[in-house]
This record gives sequence, structure tokens and C-alpha cells, in this order.
Amino acid sequence: MLTIGCHLSTKEGYLFMAREAVSIGANTFQYFTRNPRGGAARAIDLKDIEAYKAYASQHGIGRICGYAPYDVEPASTDVKRRDFTLMVLAEDLARLEDIPGQFYLVRPGSAPGCSVEQAIANVSDALNKTLAATQTTTVLLDTMAGEGHQVGWRFEQLAAMIDGVKLKDKLGVCLDASAVWAAGYDIVGNLRGVLDDFDRTVGLGRLLAVHLNDSKEALGSRVDRHAPIGEGSIGFDALAALAADPRLAHAAFYLEEPHSTLVTYERDIARFRKAYDQARAGAR
Repeated sequence: MLTIGCHLSTKEGYLFMAREAVSIGANTFQYFTRNPRGGAARAIDLKDIEAYKAYASQHGIGRICGYAPYDVEPASTDVKRRDFTLMVLAEDLARLEDIPGQFYLVRPGSAPGCSVEQAIANVSDALNKTLAATQTTTVLLDTMAGEGHQVGWRFEQLAAMIDGVKLKDKLGVCLDASAVWAAGYDIVGNLRGVLDDFDRTVGLGRLLAVHLNDSKEALGSRVDRHAPIGEGSIGFDALAALAADPRLAHAAFYLEEPHSTLVTYERDIARFRKAYDQARAGAR
């Protein structure tokens, strides 16, 4: 079965998000662990968490994905930004253990004023300082588009980040369709080749999540701007082929669309499920 969901608001808590997910045909969801621009995390409501666990178990919701705020940039050499990053990573990873087995999505970020090699080492160092052998959460490094001083936009860079981490079993990657497209990976005309490249450099076993998003920009633009699914330069068919690729049967897929509503998410989740089922039937 396709594991697919979308980004939901945490305003009403975990149980509310789970109910929204089920109402639109999703069996996972993504959410920000705190305000996407940083700040303090909301107080933990243990009753809500216990109610969520029971509901998720009853309705087949699998691993969910907490998303670190955008201001978390482990690649950065800025002292204040780095201190903030380490604080949020440690705090979020501790809080996520209230719901064991989650994903935690982290963007490597940007590192102006230093080499790519140093930025990669900074990411590894931040993870070495915050990962714990006892945690059940898997940290996912998000693929970047390569804008400005970003790192993590080449598969080799992600592999180097992981290689520098001691607790490698706590790490995976989230492939962002719009970002890798912007970075020059042709998932429309050469999906097999892109996945082969990822497998050689990082390993498909680490590709645990995918952001299904369309792009307003051209292949290789190094600019990540989302378009409604099916209205951009990637298109629905290419995204559906990505979701249905048998080598990614283990991965969770998350829709990210600008100006989306539960109505549009429900429609698109149904479209992806139909395309997935048709691809599976055709492969028999």
C-alpha cells in the first residue's frame, strides 16, 4: 500500500491532525515541530498524544514526520545560528520520543563564508552532538535546490554528511522532487538514472521519504519554487511514476502544494493512489 499524506497544521494537536489525515485518505502526515521560523515549542499535551496513539493504531497511520523550523541550519558557521540549531535539534529529538518511531526532517541549510567541505563537516558535527543511541526517531536530511550557499543539493554531499556521523543507523534522506529538479536531476526524463545515481552514492535504503511537489522553475535552475501539482514543469505523471517506483515501496510520500486545502489534498492523494494501483496492476 502507498504510504502518502501531506503537511498539516499542529494548531489543534496530534489527534486532530490524525483525524484530518484519515478524512482525506492519508495514512501519514507531516507537521512543523514548532513555528517554521523558529521560537519556542508548544507545551506537550500527554493526553492528546495518548489519544493520538490509539487513533493512529486503529486507523492505520504509520510513521509521521516532524519538520524542523527553517532557521535550523546545521551547515552554518554563524555562532548564534549554530547555537540555536543545536538547541532545537536536541530539544525536538527529546520531544519526538513521546511518539516513538517518527521521522524528523532537517534541511542542511546554507553556509556563506565557508567551503562546501566545512559546511558538510558542520552538518555531521551537529548531528554527532545531538543524536542519541537510544532514540527511536530517524533524522531525514532534506535534499536542497542549490540556491545561494546551500549544501545538500548534490547526492555526494548528502553521502559525505552521513559518512561523518557516528550513529548512521539514525539517519535517512527525504528526496524533495522540486528541489532535486532545481538541482539538475531529471526526474521527468530519466527517473531510473536519478535513482540509480542516488543508490550508488547514498543508497536507496536511506531514501525513506519523498516530497511530492511540482515546480515553477526549469530543470537545473537552482531555484526551488513550488507549483500546484500538475501545473508545473515536473507534472503529475512524473510525480506519479516516482511514487509508484517499486524501489521506493518502503518510502513515505508527502504532498507539498502552495495554497492547498484539505479538499485539494484529498483530490490529489486519491489521484496518486489510483496511479499507484494502476502501475502495480500493470507490473503483474
